[in-house]
Amino acid sequence: MYFLPEDLDDYVVAHSENEPELLQQLTRETYQKILQPIMLSGPYQGRVLSMISKLVRPKTILELGTFTGYATLCLAEGVKKDGEVHTIDVNEELVDFQRKYFDKSEYGHQIVQHLGSAIDIIPELDKTFDLVFIDADKPNYVNYFHLIIDKLNPGGIIISDNVLWHGKVVEPLDPKDHSTKIVLEYNTLLKEDPRVETVLLPIRDGLTISRKK
Repeated sequence: MYFLPEDLDDYVVAHSENEPELLQQLTRETYQKILQPIMLSGPYQGRVLSMISKLVRPKTILELGTFTGYATLCLAEGVKKDGEVHTIDVNEELVDFQRKYFDKSEYGHQIVQHLGSAIDIIPELDKTFDLVFIDADKPNYVNYFHLIIDKLNPGGIIISDNVLWHGKVVEPLDPKDHSTKIVLEYNTLLKEDPRVETVLLPIRDGLTISRKK
């Protein structure tokens, strides 16, 4: 989803940090071998995630929705040397693909994969987190927030992807469109919950940054 004119978007990308070679390789192989490669974060959003992580300098990161591990590696660029990245996904077929690229990076030993439903796994994680990235199934966004908010350290950051949902958030709501309904509820929750302060950025399909007070 692009909200800027193409020439202006191209200028923005051209004057931002370059995509690392390993992530270029991951992107190529994802498009060659994996269904729905459009689910990748992509080079510009990936550099945004990397920059946020480097600014936060988290010791613990939680990612909901690994896919092929692109965003995982971007977020790992900012994790402390003794830190960990915990990433959760339901797709068993992608575990080995993810691990191959994790181990090619310098962060492989810091990345912990969890296979299964995040709804089940999050309560079992005996950790608190400095940075959380939500990019999983939209109908559970509100549930994810309520599961992670007490595991987020004060001053911790939640990054939420796809919060503009292809522009559907400003279109008349189809009563049968459950995903859009939940995204609308989620955006309102982030705006109104007194435990966080939030700014919604029109980056790609919408990226919200929420800071726990």
